[in-house]
Amino acid sequence: MATIGTRHEREDRTDALARARLRAALVPDLLIEARRIVSTVIAGWHGRRKRGIGETFWQFRPYVPGETLARIDWRRSARDDHTYVRDMEWEAAHTVWLWADPSPSMLFRSNAATVSKESRALVLTLALAELLSRSGERVGYPGLLKPVAARNGAERLAVALASPAALALPDRPQLDMVQRHSDIVLVSDFLDPPEETIAFVETIARRGARAHLLEVADPAEEMFPYAGRTEFEDPETGQRLTAGRAESWGDAYKNIYQARREALRDHCRKLDWSFAVNRTDRLASEALVALHGRLTGQPAGVRSVRGAA
Repeated sequence: MATIGTRHEREDRTDALARARLRAALVPDLLIEARRIVSTVIAGWHGRRKRGIGETFWQFRPYVPGETLARIDWRRSARDDHTYVRDMEWEAAHTVWLWADPSPSMLFRSNAATVSKESRALVLTLALAELLSRSGERVGYPGLLKPVAARNGAERLAVALASPAALALPDRPQLDMVQRHSDIVLVSDFLDPPEETIAFVETIARRGARAHLLEVADPAEEMFPYAGRTEFEDPETGQRLTAGRAESWGDAYKNIYQARREALRDHCRKLDWSFAVNRTDRLASEALVALHGRLTGQPAGVRSVRGAA
């Protein structure tokens, strides 16, 4: 028998569906933006490049006594007095799960920001899918898209995010299919109490996966630029709180805000995971370069950003 909820519960479901549909409507334009950003930061990037079994030529290197003679490239060796072998590129694809927080707090955008936190999170997620797909990695989205190695990985993810199935996604990523040795990228504002977030990421650690936390922050959330009588509303619960002199709350608020962030950063450091912050008044490409470097084993800064994004 169907259960009839209270009017408040029905309104919550209606609001959630409206938010999900709005999010889905944004996806096509955000995919275009993601590809524009990728085009400014990538020029022939590769995945986890190293010697191994594969069909793609990687490099010539000097012959080492003891190696099989069949690996010697005699044509290259004939050019000078050295003997060279031909190395091929290791082509084992890796699985990377991507997830962008769909909770209402991600809709926030202050006057100091260029985009909402939700838009930035989705753009980063789609841009990372584009980069990883070009590198030959398997890209998936928990509860929505099984990992697949395809050149159109970002487009496949965009279609999935705009589909009706995305409307039913929970506020936390589903970990059923996340396996050992895979990576999962969590893009969120991480404004829940840090002990709750830490408890959740511990479930990822117990599965033997590696996580990368990318916090998307609005500049107003960091700087607390409020003064005088100000009304604050919790986007998750709708509760409101009025401050007579908001500026008197500034120091305490910023201490709590930064303590939450440092707790998450410290926990990621203990697990040898990555934690980064991208403000919505900064370039999305900054976070993309750093995160892609951690995922592919490239040191940060090996690629320059050629344009604003």
